[in-house]
Amino acid sequence: MRVLLHTGKGGVGKTTLSLATALGAARFGHRVFVLSTDAAHSLGDALGRSVGAAPVEITANVVAQEVSALEELDRSWSDIQSWLRELLRDETNEMLAEELLVFPGLEELMALRAIREVEATGDFDVCVVDCAPTGSTLRMLRFPDALRIFMEHLFEWEKKGVRLLRPIMRHLGSDRLLPREEFFDAFERLYRDVEDVRQILLDSDRTSARLVVNPARIVVAEARRSFAYLSLYGVGTDAVLVNRLLPGSASSGYFARWAEREREELHEIEESFPVPILAAPLERVEPIGVDALRGLADRLFGERDPAGFYSRVRPIRLRKRAHRTVMEIELPGASKEEVDVILAGAELHIRVRDARRRIALPASIEGREIESVRLTEGVLELLFSP
Repeated sequence: MRVLLHTGKGGVGKTTLSLATALGAARFGHRVFVLSTDAAHSLGDALGRSVGAAPVEITANVVAQEVSALEELDRSWSDIQSWLRELLRDETNEMLAEELLVFPGLEELMALRAIREVEATGDFDVCVVDCAPTGSTLRMLRFPDALRIFMEHLFEWEKKGVRLLRPIMRHLGSDRLLPREEFFDAFERLYRDVEDVRQILLDSDRTSARLVVNPARIVVAEARRSFAYLSLYGVGTDAVLVNRLLPGSASSGYFARWAEREREELHEIEESFPVPILAAPLERVEPIGVDALRGLADRLFGERDPAGFYSRVRPIRLRKRAHRTVMEIELPGASKEEVDVILAGAELHIRVRDARRRIALPASIEGREIESVRLTEGVLELLFSP
């Protein structure tokens, strides 16, 4: 099943273009499911009809759903939360405890678990995801790494330690401070769920991110950073969707200066992203409803299949050069001063501005030294010793 993740700065029109993509793909014969994982759901607003936590058919071959992250959390997180809530009960009220026990990125990941359930039905060819704004998406991408490190290095020790301590703590009357076996079972289920979602996100043969932007300097600057971060975390971006372009008639008169600034930003967009750039015009009226969104899809994609692959560049890749292994990481928009690389055993630690990533090295280059590092035309190139 093809998976398309639409993300970008809040207010750029992710929901509108997600629905336009879905409706356009249906015209090419695809069976499409549209998921909203943004806590501020607006699929229903863009469609002009109600869309809730249960799947609903909005037109032939198109089904929509606004995923309830809290319900998804209850399914996998409730046993873990019950123990943590027990620890907090003397320190805070129940409502505040609920908020404190949702870790950054966890809500979005649990919402994305719905992709796996859509695929399991076998009824759909394409899943279009209206993601939360960029900051939430990046937190979501960081969470699996943190959880994996905990599970690989600490979890088993914690589990064994609790089993040894439980008889002693029970004798002292303080065994409520120790997690029960259900806690560990729930944590393992959570880890499997998160790992399943991670595998979907990193599968470049079916999943692509699409950055939605407006031709405004602040929006474009954030999109450049997002592109680099998505690449860093292993998610390929196959297109940039520029939304709400001024019509050609705006090149004179009151909007002339605005149109000139927009042309400058479009030039900046074309230079910043090594993927196809698709543009949607600023509509005379807000596109609400299936017919209006279908028209927007026609203007955005033309004769292209919205579910197609517009770029297949892998953000992280390996190749051979004179008996040496070269790792290439796509970091468009990043400068040399913004990138740090540290080799720590079997892992590569990379920092790009304020984002960090730990990349597990394949066995073929594990234990080798890095002979050189260079950043050329948005590609970080690491040459490993033979």
